[in-house]
Amino acid sequence: MSETSSRQSLALPKTTRRLRPEDCIIADRQELKRAQIGAGVGNFIEWYDIGVYGYLAVTMSKVFTEGMDETWGLLVTLFGFAISFVVRPIGGMFLGPLGDKIGRKKVMFFTILLMAGATTLIGCLPSAGTAGLWVIIPLYLLKMVQGFSTGGEYSGASTYIAEFSPDKRRAFMTSLLNSGAMLGFAAGAATVAATTFIAEANFGPQAMFNGGWRIPFLIALPLGILAVSLRSRIPESPAFEAVHDIPDRGNPDSIFVRHSLPKVIRMYWPQILVGLAMIAADGTASYTLTSYIPTYLETQAGVAAAHTALASVVVLVVQAILIPLFAILADRRGRRLVYRIATIGNIALLFPAFIIMQSGTLASLYLALTLIMIPSSAFLALTACFMCELFPTASRYTGVGFTHNLAVSVFGGTVPLVSQSLVQTTGNIYTPAMYVMFFSIVALGATFFMKETARKPLLGSVPVVESLAEAVALCNGQDKDENLDTRTMLLVPMPAATK
Repeated sequence: MSETSSRQSLALPKTTRRLRPEDCIIADRQELKRAQIGAGVGNFIEWYDIGVYGYLAVTMSKVFTEGMDETWGLLVTLFGFAISFVVRPIGGMFLGPLGDKIGRKKVMFFTILLMAGATTLIGCLPSAGTAGLWVIIPLYLLKMVQGFSTGGEYSGASTYIAEFSPDKRRAFMTSLLNSGAMLGFAAGAATVAATTFIAEANFGPQAMFNGGWRIPFLIALPLGILAVSLRSRIPESPAFEAVHDIPDRGNPDSIFVRHSLPKVIRMYWPQILVGLAMIAADGTASYTLTSYIPTYLETQAGVAAAHTALASVVVLVVQAILIPLFAILADRRGRRLVYRIATIGNIALLFPAFIIMQSGTLASLYLALTLIMIPSSAFLALTACFMCELFPTASRYTGVGFTHNLAVSVFGGTVPLVSQSLVQTTGNIYTPAMYVMFFSIVALGATFFMKETARKPLLGSVPVVESLAEAVALCNGQDKDENLDTRTMLLVPMPAATK
């Protein structure tokens, strides 16, 4: 979307006073570090669970659908993964507005309790052999609880970190959330691999089916306790406190007023459409790599689950390093460039990756996963910051929660189910690649309509800088700085004597 059309779609004051150094927020490094750790641990746990469920999908299909046809049993198990994403938008629609009303910190504390509790309880469920096929119902219910909490978790964490981050390094700072997520997924995969190896070495080849599968889920309990402890110590976002304490009641359509979800949709629908396009491409690529490829390799290429898990751990650790590197590029050269690298990368590399997988060798396994991982890393470098840059501070949690969760739920979380269904119904083993490529083509088109937001203050917020000297230099050069528009900032009127 163009700069002009974007501004016309917003309710901005016609005039405002000049920016002063004391208006700027100077990022506190210690508070930012605590915020990063406190926010990141929840994202780590979320993806730890996704990793565990993804790599145990075949095992869990035998545990929870014993007696059912194997093909249908796998689909039933993968549906449990998809159903958690169906609930995510509900969590986002409820928890997002709540986070804009009572604060980011309180909602994030609540989401981590739900998430860790639900993951732990999955590890306590009886098997179908013990209790019958009805046990799939509590499994689905717990996945729904996870989905509801996740609906507020990532959008809250990304909003929180974006509001703490210096403007010129916002992509880098927020990208660390997704680096942590990949490490969480790698930890989940590594836990499954280690548990499988130890259990089968000591108790035989059926050890995972006979109870070993529970261990990775139960590990979520100590992780959750650690996360709760860390989140109890984090401060509230300074940008939220500024808007919350000094609301602008003059114009009901003002960007400085907290709006309901329906009004956010009416006011910011162009931004929402661009966000949906980007997250659809991001989600299909990311969840193909992390949540569907393990099943695909095991069922279509005949690769042993232990080999897939180990390869994924290596590739995801590399991805965790690559994500912030793409984010640094986005901070320096802009969001559009990195999104185009991601979309064109998917279009060019997905088919070769799926062809290479079919050989079933270890070398082809690592090469194929790397080809899928590179463009996915470029997407993940921008997920958090770009979504937060679309909406003003007063309604940011609401806007991000709705847009991100809707796109991830419809297009990301359904990837394992849709991809496996496409393979089974068409008989074409390359349809999962085509599915991801389609959304990347749509996102590539959307890059021509998106507003460049690199190095600009968040909409509805004053600049966030790293030092007083930087604030002074910024204010001195504000007349020539294209990244500054004081109409989008909540500036307290100056006392009459100092005007």
